Amino acid sequence: MVTNSTSFIQAKAGMTDIGNGTQAFVAIPDFPLPTLEMQLPKSRDAFLARKDLFERKTGPFGAVILGHERYGLVQHTLDLAAKFASYGYVAIAPDMASHWDGDKAALNRGEIPLTIGQDEITQYMEEGLDHLLKMPEVDQSRIVAMGVCASGSYPLWLNAMRSEVKANICVYGGQGTAPDIIQRITAPVLGIWGEADFVCSVDAVRSFRLLLEDNLKSYEFVLYRDMPHGWLNDTMPGRYRPRQSDQAWLRVIDFIDRVFADDFDPERITWEFKSNISRSYNYETNVRWE
Repeated sequence: MVTNSTSFIQAKAGMTDIGNGTQAFVAIPDFPLPTLEMQLPKSRDAFLARKDLFERKTGPFGAVILGHERYGLVQHTLDLAAKFASYGYVAIAPDMASHWDGDKAALNRGEIPLTIGQDEITQYMEEGLDHLLKMPEVDQSRIVAMGVCASGSYPLWLNAMRSEVKANICVYGGQGTAPDIIQRITAPVLGIWGEADFVCSVDAVRSFRLLLEDNLKSYEFVLYRDMPHGWLNDTMPGRYRPRQSDQAWLRVIDFIDRVFADDFDPERITWEFKSNISRSYNYETNVRWE
């Protein structure tokens, strides 16, 4: 169930109406300001270091539009948004059940699906993007879209329509995205996958990779050994894998930082696929972890 928590570390966070009755969870970095001593360095190098630190803590910040999982806007998505804020990025997670008249409690428990279509989902993502672009805390040139599980394709749908998106992050989701969407994306893709995923097979990951290559799109894919579906979600103890989750999170932040540092030349195409799978891998033996 959605909460209106403001107890996150280094983040001001809560629910807000972003227009047209759409609710969204917004998290904004909230760092202690640098001290006077930090603002008065004794050398030019120290000044430059303090200047970078001060700007990182005061903004304007890069920003992330975050798609939620099939459960709706539950605690895991709020935690991810607030975590982005703690790393210096504004994050917004639109509630895509804002106008849905189904049983939201059952949705949050995973008992029923959210029955809305691609056009409506893309509209929610666009509303999230438009809200970010109006926020004084946000650097409009540094916008990222991320999807997890069922929302893995949402960044691609948004980027196919909006070139303001500078990076796409798909976490164990997004395989099966339509070729016409892939043709229209303008930003590089980071894909994070698990060998033991019962939803997405290694063959599906490889097909997704080849589709990106056929359309000359830059990507970085990492397929982690033994990881089940949902292993980033610390609200599901049976699936959560702390060490690999931390590794994946740092990879996400590094990818975003490199995109914003212009490491991806628009005139060049980069492909990177790193995997660790068993020679006896068999998708049919992968099971759902509770």
